[in-house]
Amino acid sequence: MSHLTFRPSRPGAALLIAAFMGATQSASATTYPLTVTDDLGRRVTLNAQPRRIVSMLPSHTETLIAIGAGAQLIAVDRFSNYPKAAVDRLPKVGSAYQPDLEAIVALKPDLVLADESSGSRLTEKLAQAGLTVYGGTGQTFNEVFEKIAVIGKLTNHEAGATRLTTSMRAELNALQASVLRLPKVSTYYEIDPSPYSVGPNSFIGALIARAGGQTIVPAALGDFPKLDPERIVNSNPQVMIGLTLDDARRRPGWAGLQAVKAGRVFAPTPEERDALSRPGPRLPDALRALIRFIHPEALK
Repeated sequence: MSHLTFRPSRPGAALLIAAFMGATQSASATTYPLTVTDDLGRRVTLNAQPRRIVSMLPSHTETLIAIGAGAQLIAVDRFSNYPKAAVDRLPKVGSAYQPDLEAIVALKPDLVLADESSGSRLTEKLAQAGLTVYGGTGQTFNEVFEKIAVIGKLTNHEAGATRLTTSMRAELNALQASVLRLPKVSTYYEIDPSPYSVGPNSFIGALIARAGGQTIVPAALGDFPKLDPERIVNSNPQVMIGLTLDDARRRPGWAGLQAVKAGRVFAPTPEERDALSRPGPRLPDALRALIRFIHPEALK
């Protein structure tokens, strides 16, 4: 759960889309001063291209590097670990829930990329410290691409953002095509043992659908709901992802579930889990992992 941000609403989403989605395809450079509205409904103004950026989420870090803005990064959160060669050289300044505010302020960033979580209140804390902060993440599949476009606009790397989203969509479409004629597989995806899972409209839920699966969570429960374990038992999924087979066998009432009996319970590798939990450039890696769990025959 350390890499995911849970959000109840998006007051700035419509403004963001209107401001950027029509412009990113043709514009070659950002014009400053630039004012945008973040996912908390805050107006954020940049007077010039940011030269000193602090990223407080791994998805933002990966996006900045992938669009060509890595040289502008001066620090990252402690969970940012990819690409390794690029982030190992950077200082770590805490996390969304435990930011090192003193260290961040001392770095004198032009822009901090944070989250919009009411739980962490990260954006609020950073703004109160006098910093220019953009708070927002991609929660749905389409928002991932919108957020890449926004970060490209903010950092004057629109062309890089367009190249990235184009290549991502091409790879995702090719992977999805491999499972189009295969049956849908009911899937339980576990974020943590609480248990938190994923709804169909979350970016992970959308990837599961593109991998030939169908999350057992109804859309009405939200994007990242905490489930009653009884719902999981009653749903009797064909595949379980995010825990080990031994873990599943130990849960009350789970030993008889079809996924457990068939041994179709999968714990992603650390690299796969990172890709699956970060709404950013590694969505194709995440989809490939899900296909391996749900429809391995498609990758042969």
